[in-house]
Amino acid sequence: VILMENNTEVMDFFLVGLTDNPELQIPLFIVFTLIYLISVLGNLGMMALILLDSHLHTPMYFFLSNLSLVDFGYSTAVTPKVMAGLLIGDKVISYNACAAQMFSFVAFATVESYLLSSMAYDRYAAVCKPLHYTSTMTTGVCACLTIGCYVCGFLNASIHVGNTFSLSFCKSNLVHHFFCDIAAVMALSCSDNHVSEVVLVYVSSFNVFFALLVIIISYLFLFITILKMQSAQGHQKALSTCASHLSAVSIFYGTIIFMYLQPSSSHSMDTDKIASMFYTMVIPMLNPVVYSLRNKDVKNAFKKVSDKAKSSLGLEF
Repeated sequence: VILMENNTEVMDFFLVGLTDNPELQIPLFIVFTLIYLISVLGNLGMMALILLDSHLHTPMYFFLSNLSLVDFGYSTAVTPKVMAGLLIGDKVISYNACAAQMFSFVAFATVESYLLSSMAYDRYAAVCKPLHYTSTMTTGVCACLTIGCYVCGFLNASIHVGNTFSLSFCKSNLVHHFFCDIAAVMALSCSDNHVSEVVLVYVSSFNVFFALLVIIISYLFLFITILKMQSAQGHQKALSTCASHLSAVSIFYGTIIFMYLQPSSSHSMDTDKIASMFYTMVIPMLNPVVYSLRNKDVKNAFKKVSDKAKSSLGLEF
């Protein structure tokens, strides 16, 4: 049921999905299955690698292991439902499941945003204050920063889910998206959602700009320090420690700013779907790839773990 009586509250939502074209559904299912498998294996593999190799027990990799956990979390909140919709046409999601999906996605995406800013501060401390690095980025500081990221994430998700689901839904249950995104669900409300839209824009803007400000200031000091370095080797080493993080920041913030820092009246749902597909499915897959391809420590750790696995299998046989 899509159109409902005014006195009937919506119990289920129907997700429009990515396409109604039956010829595209199986190819898209195969593509998203591969993306999801790479994302799951990449992120869980990165976490395992950091846990197993003592050389990676540093602040940078502590944040990276949390980034992998978060990427796994929010891709899992969205992608399996999209895959089910493409394969068996299961596009119905209950009211509570929709709220839970929105909460999980918003929470993990916000945690990622703040983790990236914590990683920027870590890079600033490593390059600008190398002699004080161990006393600056202590275990306690890293733990506090990470806990702060999760608290901000879950608080932000609570605000948005409470703000969205306090509205009345009695007209339509057709969500013009492939998951329960805030703007797409809010658009279905039959009550005045102007205040909710303002809350969405202001809270999202604060979270994005505060985290981005920390990143910009950290990199500003970092680049000033790099420019003062005399040796080309020092330049290269400092830049190489930041290259992976800068790539992740550019991809993540580019899509988030495009998506949320505009009023919903100016949103094009088809354009939103493409941007959303990028940050819900592609970014969680790209992060472990970017960090492993551009990082000698990760490559060395992977080689050591692989060699250990081969030698233990050789002993067994």
